[in-house]
Amino acid sequence: MLKKIFHIGSNSPVAHDTFRLVLETDASVTVRSGQFVDIALPGRYLRRPISVSDVLPRGLVLYYKIVGEGTREMAAMTPGTALELLLPLGSGFGPEKCREKALLVGGGLGAAPLYLLARELLQAGKHPTAVLGFNRADEICLAEEFRALGVPVHVATLDGSVGTKGFVTDAIAAEKLQADFFYSCGPLPMMKALCAALDIPGQVSLEERMGCGAGFCYGCSVQTLEGPRRVCADGPVFDKEVVLW
Repeated sequence: MLKKIFHIGSNSPVAHDTFRLVLETDASVTVRSGQFVDIALPGRYLRRPISVSDVLPRGLVLYYKIVGEGTREMAAMTPGTALELLLPLGSGFGPEKCREKALLVGGGLGAAPLYLLARELLQAGKHPTAVLGFNRADEICLAEEFRALGVPVHVATLDGSVGTKGFVTDAIAAEKLQADFFYSCGPLPMMKALCAALDIPGQVSLEERMGCGAGFCYGCSVQTLEGPRRVCADGPVFDKEVVLW
């Protein structure tokens, strides 16, 4: 784990209350898909944990949604602003677990860490398909970025404004999508339903409120077949079979 200063390269809205944050630094950084960073905000005691969506030659790409005062302050930050990050944190996805075809299933901003995973899978000669779920059309993000990689994208919206009406599980069933492994990040109810619906192995990236972000406080513990596990340090990625929903 490193403590490193980054500077904002850009901080742009990409969907409803959703921003793409490019952070630049003076050297290359190593982060695996599924890992996250913890951002210190001026005047805030707790850091903000955010998944890494992409790694640049000298920086990172993050996506975040305005959900409280801290992220609202982030949305107002301008290029050049310095931010202190802890990184890389947590366990990552296992691209090697997929033999050939993978489903990347994201709910809302759960799509963000799956983008870096898609690049890793493609580099390994594997074939990912993205299934992205949102409430409505103005919340959709990252779909075009996946397509730019050459990854097929299927979108589900609860109101039916784009793609399949309903949930990601409805889109998977409607399109008769097949794979030998799946990876998912998003709301817990979505991932619980997904694990029940798919009879293939997979990994899920859990979302929990975090205190320290480094495994010291145990505030983000979840129950698994192996006992209590910390989402920030033992996860956030877990094999679907070990999670007790």
